[in-house]
Amino acid sequence: MDNTAIFEKMPVPKAVRTMAIPTVISQLIVLIYNMADTFFIGRTNNPYMVAGASLILPIFNISLSISGLAGIGGGTLVSRLLGEKQTEEIKKVYSFSIYISTFIAALFAIGVLIFMRPLMTLLGADSDTYRFASGYAFCVIVCGGIPTVLSNTLSALLRSVGESRKAGFGITMGGLINIALDPLFMFVLFPNGMEIIGAGVATCLSNCIACAYFITMLAKMRKKSVLRLCPPSKLPMPKSIASVFCVGLPSAIATLLFDLDYVVIDKLMSGYGAAALAAVGIVLKAERLPLNVGIGICQGMVPIAAYNFSAKNFDRMNKTKRYSCLLGLFFAALSVVTYEIFAGHIMGFFIDDAATVTLGTGFLRARCLATPLMFLSFFHVYLFNSFGKGGYALFLGVMRWAVFNIPMLFILNHFIGMIGIVWSQFTADILTVLLSFAVYKYFETYKLRVCD
Repeated sequence: MDNTAIFEKMPVPKAVRTMAIPTVISQLIVLIYNMADTFFIGRTNNPYMVAGASLILPIFNISLSISGLAGIGGGTLVSRLLGEKQTEEIKKVYSFSIYISTFIAALFAIGVLIFMRPLMTLLGADSDTYRFASGYAFCVIVCGGIPTVLSNTLSALLRSVGESRKAGFGITMGGLINIALDPLFMFVLFPNGMEIIGAGVATCLSNCIACAYFITMLAKMRKKSVLRLCPPSKLPMPKSIASVFCVGLPSAIATLLFDLDYVVIDKLMSGYGAAALAAVGIVLKAERLPLNVGIGICQGMVPIAAYNFSAKNFDRMNKTKRYSCLLGLFFAALSVVTYEIFAGHIMGFFIDDAATVTLGTGFLRARCLATPLMFLSFFHVYLFNSFGKGGYALFLGVMRWAVFNIPMLFILNHFIGMIGIVWSQFTADILTVLLSFAVYKYFETYKLRVCD
């Protein structure tokens, strides 16, 4: 399937939209089905159940970082190899990415099962929330880990060769099935008190269906596409394996640090009571809407930028970068206005508990102000990933989370308490954005045009 027109000839705004729109839609559906669990669990008006589900978000995101290792690492390399017309190497990189993501996902699922209790305790679970959190984790992470990771890996690999519509459709389909199955499993098939298990089973089953779609689609495409599965013995060149991990590992580490930030937020907020923990859990999901739109735009941008970087068409690459950045900032600004106006209504939509709604309204209005800064931060990380420059992406990721965000959580919590936890993101991301522009300016000035 020849999609080179998207990478080489199509006007940049149209090319970015062609790649980004299906990805943005799929990202929004993923967000909706993640929030659907919280919404339906919130209908129980049980803050312990909502808090238990919220505690699993960092672990779920860690599992997705595995797909980032193979999907982003392998996918960006596939796009660059397309720019270099290395068809045979693409097949080997594609196969290697699938095998490595499946293997690591299996190890992670087994690890969560073995260390369930200490892991839940580390995340802040107590006697009231442990049984809810552990049951949800068993369904979503232990049973559903491999299909979840493999679906996201295959989606990224499809997107890397310009098949953004097929990639987006698979993720969207899985999300819609999850939304449909949630109320069925929670309120019809499972008894009272086990709604969270019903939500977990629905999520697991929907990810299995999505994974089956991707496997079937790729099997049908194999005669026309460069994405063909090779035996595990046919490894890519050492240089290609190094490139997969050079980009994939920094991406996974950045995701892990992002999740560690969520773990710290949950841990610190759990000291202020179940209502505060439930409120911040809802806010962290609500703020993902503009974040997921931004991620979708970046994921649409990456294959085009990677292809043209490899083909040394720097003018088209820079046009792609500028248009994608402006598009992301527009949606970020729109979300700030929306959340400031409707914060109370958004919180009330998820849970009918006055204390939780009151706290969450203030939390959301403060956290949403960081949205444009957050977009600019991860935009630069995606940009460096598209160039295959994982070292720059890793540096920015480590600085953002390990040096700025996480220490800021402890500092502001110590001095101004619960409100400090909420404002830490805005404060830290000002520093992150300044650093990101400085690093990219250095790369553009001294490194870009001499890259191999």
